[in-house]
Amino acid sequence: MLALIFPMIDQVALQLGPVPIRWYSLAYVTGILLGWRYVLYLSKRPPHSLDRQDIDDFIVWATLGIILGGRLGYVLFYRPEFYFANPLNILIVWQGGMSSHGGMLGMIVATAIFARRRKTHWLAVGDLMVCAVPIGLFFGRIANFINGELFGRVSDVSWAMVFPHGGPLPRHPSQLYEAGLEGLVLFIITAWLALGTKALERRGLLSGVFFTGYGIARIIVELFREPDAFLGFLAVGATMGQWLSLPVLIGGLWLIHYSRRSSAPPS
Repeated sequence: MLALIFPMIDQVALQLGPVPIRWYSLAYVTGILLGWRYVLYLSKRPPHSLDRQDIDDFIVWATLGIILGGRLGYVLFYRPEFYFANPLNILIVWQGGMSSHGGMLGMIVATAIFARRRKTHWLAVGDLMVCAVPIGLFFGRIANFINGELFGRVSDVSWAMVFPHGGPLPRHPSQLYEAGLEGLVLFIITAWLALGTKALERRGLLSGVFFTGYGIARIIVELFREPDAFLGFLAVGATMGQWLSLPVLIGGLWLIHYSRRSSAPPS
């Protein structure tokens, strides 16, 4: 069975003295910084819901929401028995264990609290922020690929790869599928809506499109991704990722429906 050669890349991107800077950390930093610049650019368009100071301040909230939500999501959704029995291990984040669904939930909570403190509608914040989320998802999935983790199921497609920790058989490079769908495709769709239409003036539309698109993309990619070994397949043969994506998809469809009767106030 033919297979592509997996590119062996050191998981440590930079070594600053005794401190190793890993690709996964760089993915988070790059995604947040590029997302921040992109949101600043979008905020110049009507309805001008947030000013620069608001966006600068929200970066701290977003970072905390992503990291805390991602970690707690992994603990609660994937390995609650282990972490409840070993609570101190929750703090050992450098050994891995982050949930994209948890990070998304953390962002939603951070957005809601921030919007309430600034006395603005949470969707006024959310519609801008979801346009930047695909940037972080793209770099995060590329980092997953470099690390050789979260690989796909065994396959005989011509682009399948033998991953270092995936056994001797070639597998789908599902991390790249996710980078393409959750990252690149969703970025293009939301960018076209935000820059080419008046979607920003229909409160909830961009958030709805993002959540709907993410839910569909993740459910599809999970068909090619190897389930977590400690979970396997769940009810009706679905994976944890698919079950967690279902409410995301439903919530996104509801927001699109909501946006049909909602518009942002004039600037």
